[in-house]
Amino acid sequence: MTGTLLSVKDLNVVFRHGLKEIRAVNRVTFDMRRRETLVMAGESGSGKTVTSLAICGLLPEGAASVSGSARFAGEELIGMPEAQLRAFRGRRIAYIFQEPSSFLNPVYSIGEQIAEAVRLHHGAGRAAALREAVKLLEMSGISDAQRAARSYPHQLSGGMNQRAAISMALACRPELLIADEPTTSLDMTTEAEIIKLLMRLKQEAGFSLLFITHNLAIAEHIADKVAVMFKGELVEYREKEELFASPEHAHTKELLAAYEKVGKF
Repeated sequence: MTGTLLSVKDLNVVFRHGLKEIRAVNRVTFDMRRRETLVMAGESGSGKTVTSLAICGLLPEGAASVSGSARFAGEELIGMPEAQLRAFRGRRIAYIFQEPSSFLNPVYSIGEQIAEAVRLHHGAGRAAALREAVKLLEMSGISDAQRAARSYPHQLSGGMNQRAAISMALACRPELLIADEPTTSLDMTTEAEIIKLLMRLKQEAGFSLLFITHNLAIAEHIADKVAVMFKGELVEYREKEELFASPEHAHTKELLAAYEKVGKF
């Protein structure tokens, strides 16, 4: 791993509800190197997802005040004009959401949706984009990729839809892939398959991976570094081996105790 790809410093996110302010993220600071896997762990509501959405400019417009810095390959993302930020999200940063149904369009086939991403970001024609969509589905471990490309989201399992979502993310050949709890709704077998797939694709394509989860068992399996979030703050950010050997923050110890009760991933 060489060179810093993403540098986040003093990131703050404040939501307003009437006259009330809710500080969802408070002075979060961390770096990611190229080809690194950073696992951001914490319980629901700890600020993990809000942090990643703020970095990408994906929070609902007008819903929150975002301050601080998030520099991607030296360019500041916070405050970047939407048109320019959209290009970053399309070509250099990709995002996989927890539920594929939240962004897969039910009225278009899987192949059409992936092909649209290919056309948008690489200027390919329709036929070439559809061929690329099938290749991407094959890369994501779908055996009958031609059939899957013709299928609609409701015709596929949750695991197949998540593989399709990964294919769509890879269409832009990102430098950074953000996976926001992509296995939460899947059974344990499918969860393991999706995580193995992500790590294989990361090795092959060379992107950095920010993996968001509540499960430290996943962190032990895939992380280079671990960032632990608690009540909107990053309370521990260390090399994986150091964190598992000697956790410092009380919440990290709680997460590890819960992980030990569940068993190894």
